[in-house]
Amino acid sequence: MNTATPATPVSAELDVYARYPIEIESGSGVELRTSDGRVLLDLYGGHATAVLGYDHPVLVDVIAKQARKLFFQSNAVHVAVRERAARALIDNAPGMARVFFVNSGGEANENALRVACKATGRSRVVALRGGFHGRTAAAAACTDGHDAWYGFAQTPIETVFVEPNDIAALTAAVDQNTAAVIVEPVQGMAGAVVLDREFLAAARATSRDHGALLIADEVQCGIGRCGSFFAIQASGVVPDLLTTAKGIAGGFPCGALLLTEAVADGVARGDLGTTFGGGPLACALIEATVNEVTKDGFLDGVLAREEAIRAQCLGGVVESIQGRGLLLGLRTRVPAREVVAALLESDILTGGAKDPHIVRLLPPLTIDDTHVATLAAALKRIAS
Repeated sequence: MNTATPATPVSAELDVYARYPIEIESGSGVELRTSDGRVLLDLYGGHATAVLGYDHPVLVDVIAKQARKLFFQSNAVHVAVRERAARALIDNAPGMARVFFVNSGGEANENALRVACKATGRSRVVALRGGFHGRTAAAAACTDGHDAWYGFAQTPIETVFVEPNDIAALTAAVDQNTAAVIVEPVQGMAGAVVLDREFLAAARATSRDHGALLIADEVQCGIGRCGSFFAIQASGVVPDLLTTAKGIAGGFPCGALLLTEAVADGVARGDLGTTFGGGPLACALIEATVNEVTKDGFLDGVLAREEAIRAQCLGGVVESIQGRGLLLGLRTRVPAREVVAALLESDILTGGAKDPHIVRLLPPLTIDDTHVATLAAALKRIAS
């Protein structure tokens, strides 16, 4: 008789993710339920995708209705919901005039870079230290630290990296060979690093002076997360291209590239393409999400929760708080991974960042003051 302990089953998934020691079974509001019955306060938001939380009645109703009406159709035909979704985005993005729908943030940035290189006839990009733009060929080439995992034999573009908010370095880096300057107005993976208004203004001026395009990557910081519909609006700067994804449809996979009229005029039929980008389900959810985020008082609530977190969570293990809106970084006196683990023991899900002393908060934008108080109490229980 064989009494050996059975081997642990090997997952069919490729093992490329460092995962939390939990299994999520369902979600409602801003809470997640695990397979073993725990209820977690989600302050990570599916990596900034769940802007309206889980089981949102409007989104659930919209996707069910659209699925019954038209589940999918390609970009070879006109679909009314696609036009409505595009209009909803540009109506809330001053200076933008056209939309190209895609499937992810990486794809949005890839196409933004493609447009910039084609428009200028150049192949050099200026990007920022700490920036993350995706894992596809060109987007990854503009991502700081990509050398460790890039994989391709060579990058399709040359990238010059400068430090965030270093105006002198930025203006020195942009020249007649630069196709684009790409920036996240609030850097997410870096740990909620806010670009100064003056730096963004300098990026706008120096790119224009040298015939380069300015790309605002709002994949993580857009769709209301930073207290304005797009984060760059707080600076008054209008980019040539703007990318968005993650929360754009409340967690459904999709993304978009927004272009000014001048840039869009240079894009011809056949220059860009996608099979699933702009599908009816995605567009119905984009329209619904935009409508919810732009309701009176919604963005005021985002800024109010930021103020509450800053007021209640500073001190003890947290020495400072950076970021904007509900893309925040708690700078910790001990390694952030210890704080993330301790918060999870208190049934609060948070995230880390490239900076080992930053706990990143990316909660649903629907959290309220009771959730902030729960976080503050849990932080106070962690010894610094």
